Amino acid sequence: MKKIFLLMAAGLGFMLNDAAAQSQNRYNSGRPQAQVTSVSPVRFGVRAGLNVADWEGETMQSVQDLADRTNGTVAQRSRTGFHVGGYVSIPVLPGFEIEPGLQYSQKGTVLHGKIPVEELDFLNTNVTITNKAEYIDLPVLAKVYIGEGFHVFAGPQVSYLVSNKVKTQAGALGFNALNREFDIKNQVREVDVAVTGGLGYKFASGFNISAGYDYGLNTVDKNGSFDTFNRVVKASIGYSF
Repeated sequence: MKKIFLLMAAGLGFMLNDAAAQSQNRYNSGRPQAQVTSVSPVRFGVRAGLNVADWEGETMQSVQDLADRTNGTVAQRSRTGFHVGGYVSIPVLPGFEIEPGLQYSQKGTVLHGKIPVEELDFLNTNVTITNKAEYIDLPVLAKVYIGEGFHVFAGPQVSYLVSNKVKTQAGALGFNALNREFDIKNQVREVDVAVTGGLGYKFASGFNISAGYDYGLNTVDKNGSFDTFNRVVKASIGYSF
């Protein structure tokens, strides 16, 4: 009888323990589970795209004044170029990244029009002057994600001048009368500082697209004779590994 009593007590104990475990599981399943948030790993990427560059400031006004005084017509045009380089996406918090980068970027401006020369006026001579500035950009962007994939970014950018040349072309009656290129790197500031910003979208596959704007803060003229600043609109496509 004693053995039967002990077996019954042990069985009752197992039943009570099992019932308590099931009750606890039902209680836990009814409670909201805490969401575990994690920061993504550091990712490297490449980026390339289109530049639409221009100058803004006193130099452009001086050229226009010269054209007005000589009864000429001069129009400022954007220089179309490209940029290509790489970046590192460093997650800081969920939805927030710091992204330093390094890229080659073409900037400058284009002037096109007619400044009358008395001896050649009857030929209707047209002149195109292109400033071809080549930089290495080092942006450091703060990137904030708004929703899935969509993000805005902004930050400082320091650019180092690699090359700066001016190409002058003049034509009349369908022929090129002048086609020369001059190196003016020693007349242009080597370091350009800008603020850059824009918006973009990153796909789950790692591909991303973006549109941005570089707003130069210091004059490109080395001697400070003219306050002239770089302005660049950029459209990019990239891939994060």
